[in-house]
Amino acid sequence: MIILLIIVLVIAALALVVWHDIHNFVVRKYEIRTDKLVGDLTMVLLADLHGYSYGSNNDRLIDAIDKIRPDAVLCAGDMFTAREIKGKVHTEQGEALLKNLASRYPVYMASGNHEEKSKAYSKEFGNLFERYRQTLKRAGVVYLENESVYMTLPGTSDRDSAQGIDRVRITGLELDLSYFRKMVKREMSADVLPGLLGELKGSDRDAFNILIAHNPQYFKEYSEWGADLTVSGHVHGGIVRLPFFGGVISPAIVLFPRYDGGKFVKDGRYMILSRGLGTHTIHFRLFNPAEVSVIKIKGVKDVT
Repeated sequence: MIILLIIVLVIAALALVVWHDIHNFVVRKYEIRTDKLVGDLTMVLLADLHGYSYGSNNDRLIDAIDKIRPDAVLCAGDMFTAREIKGKVHTEQGEALLKNLASRYPVYMASGNHEEKSKAYSKEFGNLFERYRQTLKRAGVVYLENESVYMTLPGTSDRDSAQGIDRVRITGLELDLSYFRKMVKREMSADVLPGLLGELKGSDRDAFNILIAHNPQYFKEYSEWGADLTVSGHVHGGIVRLPFFGGVISPAIVLFPRYDGGKFVKDGRYMILSRGLGTHTIHFRLFNPAEVSVIKIKGVKDVT
């Protein structure tokens, strides 16, 4: 009887943790350093909302971001789930959140696999993606589809420009859905990223390059292309997190994925991998609350 009671209490406790982790988020802070910039920048990274809302119209999420007062917001995609629920694909929450944020901060976005799915399967989804993209662009969101832009910081002076504080180049990667297939990772040849994004040369390579790339599996390839900082999502933190082991399973149905969440470093280049904000299909998180990622970029360039 005592053993049964203990089992029931453990199950109840785990159920409470799951409920908490699905309905709440934490703010995690990451710091990286670069000799390509002077001064500091603060970025907020959002990913994998999947149509969820924290409070009415995501008020809790917006309040948390406003307290951070970022220089820019980066969005790594999957803000909705490309699946009909009650006869409709619901993009409203993701759209409303990004539109709200774009009214106050520069917002840069690239597609996740769900945006890409809605774009690729036009027979199934019609012009859903085009309407979604245009809605965000009209609101001021910079939607990057294998494109790059230089970030302009409010209040940047001519002196700052000369020192390189505004030499931040942001690229949004759009990968074919075959790079998101289950169980077996598609190899990425050395010519894929240069073919999609172009080669980094001259002043572009000298800039601080941020790559928004939804799938973190290809961090090595992103770094070799020239990304100083890659921001990703997709893995949802591994859904369940265990001490010493980390995330348990990825969307590709890989156990204990190498990249599950947090900060990763390779040859002086960084990846910040968000644990995501929402869920889909399996509405489950354990010891793995949703995440708003705050990235502090410390510029250490010597201009003396």
